[in-house]
Amino acid sequence: MSIRGLKKKQPKTFKVKIITVDAEMEFSCEMKWKGKDLFDLVCRALGLRETWFFGLQYTIKGMCTWLKMDKKVLDQEIPKEDPVSFHFLAKFYPEKVEEELLQEITQHLFFLQVKKQILDEEIYCSPEATVLLASYAVQAKYGDYDPNFHEPGFLAHDELLPKRVLRQYQLTAEMWEEKITAWYAEHRGIARDEAEMNYLKIAQDLEMYGVNYFPIAQNKNHTDLLLGVDAKGIHIYSINNRFSPNKSFEWSAIRNISYSEKELTIKPLDKKAEVFKFFSSQLKVNKLILQLCIGNHDLFMRRRKVDSIEIQQMKAQAREEKARKKMENQRLAREKQLREEAERAKEELERRLFQLEDEARQANEALLRSQEAAELLAEKAQIAEEEAKLLAQNAAEAEQERQRLEITALKTKEEKRLMEQKMREAELIAVKLVKESDRRAKEAEHLKQDLHEAREAERKAKQKLLDITRLNYPHMVKYPQYSPTDTRDANFDKGSIKLDLKDIDLKRLSFEIERERLDYLEKSRKFEDRLKELKSEIHALKLEEKQSGLYS
Repeated sequence: MSIRGLKKKQPKTFKVKIITVDAEMEFSCEMKWKGKDLFDLVCRALGLRETWFFGLQYTIKGMCTWLKMDKKVLDQEIPKEDPVSFHFLAKFYPEKVEEELLQEITQHLFFLQVKKQILDEEIYCSPEATVLLASYAVQAKYGDYDPNFHEPGFLAHDELLPKRVLRQYQLTAEMWEEKITAWYAEHRGIARDEAEMNYLKIAQDLEMYGVNYFPIAQNKNHTDLLLGVDAKGIHIYSINNRFSPNKSFEWSAIRNISYSEKELTIKPLDKKAEVFKFFSSQLKVNKLILQLCIGNHDLFMRRRKVDSIEIQQMKAQAREEKARKKMENQRLAREKQLREEAERAKEELERRLFQLEDEARQANEALLRSQEAAELLAEKAQIAEEEAKLLAQNAAEAEQERQRLEITALKTKEEKRLMEQKMREAELIAVKLVKESDRRAKEAEHLKQDLHEAREAERKAKQKLLDITRLNYPHMVKYPQYSPTDTRDANFDKGSIKLDLKDIDLKRLSFEIERERLDYLEKSRKFEDRLKELKSEIHALKLEEKQSGLYS
């Protein structure tokens, strides 16, 4: 067969891009394929067996639509693009995730989708619950918390909380991370699939979980209500309240759902109950609502029937897989514990080794320091020995100098004793001279007084003699002749001689006193000169004695 023949037999295909929550895939789809063919191809590529929860969604003219399984792909109103993009998403939600989600891949896809809906605020969640959910998401992504590995700031690039919560509380990123980490640290030992399941178990209790909302009106002119379809039934909400429905229709209480163009009718199972009619904006919306109602109703009825062989096999495999994973997790936990213990022992040994190395290094350093100290001490001993020799030499010289100074001191002491003796003698002489001077001064004073009294008496006697002479011998004044016969004249002559003699004695006495005074002054001057010489010698001896003391 030729290559041209092979090319002719190859079917025509077109490219399709499948976008999951966390990945993108491209496939070649045959022109004749139906929606189920493409859907089965994607499920086989993902390894997904619980296919009834999922569907392929695309957007056309601003409206999200699900690809129909029983019609050809190209016969449906899909976007005209190359490749054609479809989103692989959960179309229907389980009532109880822990019982219905059997495969790990199914659980993981639901976890990613619900997490995205919470972060995009399509599902309302309280701030406290968002922090707890974020901690389980972190546990699923990073595993057990390790403070040595998960340092502050390790969640900086992860989107874990809705922007509404971040705006509601004025907390920093570090504060939010601290709150999430506090919960995250308590999830130690939980595997990834368990953390994701715990996340979904909390999320399934939220009011907006698994609900598809559509705007409706009770008449043709006003859109003032919301219709919600979920796994439990159909609910009617007010336009401003998506949490608490005004009216609910459980699947078990609905007999029939039908639509006619924009009008959709819900007939309860109780024929006496009122039929509920409402209007939508487009016919496509009614078709989509009916499609979701049929799929949710089918799953609702399936849950309440005996499981098929396929479901029983899947549940058995899921139980076995869980048991195997549990044992594997226990084994891994044990191995991890042993590894941690081994690492701790290794760290302890390394620490001990480092400590021993440090002690050895310190011992070597101490030995080097000891050797250096020994060398230094040897040098110091040599220097000390030299200094000792020098000191001994200096001591000998000092001893000689001391002996010389002792001899000098003895001489100095003898000289000092002699000088002190001379000083004492000089002081005694000075005292005697002072006493003699005082005595002579007193005698001179008495002599002067006696001389003065003698002269005064002489003067008075001369005056009295003259007075007597004038009275008795008036002519003797003119004629000074002596008469031998007059005894008074003889007495007068004798008195004059006596006066003259007395005057001569006084003059001689005065002369002697003056001469003795001059001699005394001369001796005093010589004594003062000698005293000054003695003081000078004593001062010089004292200086020599001080210098001798300094030398010693």
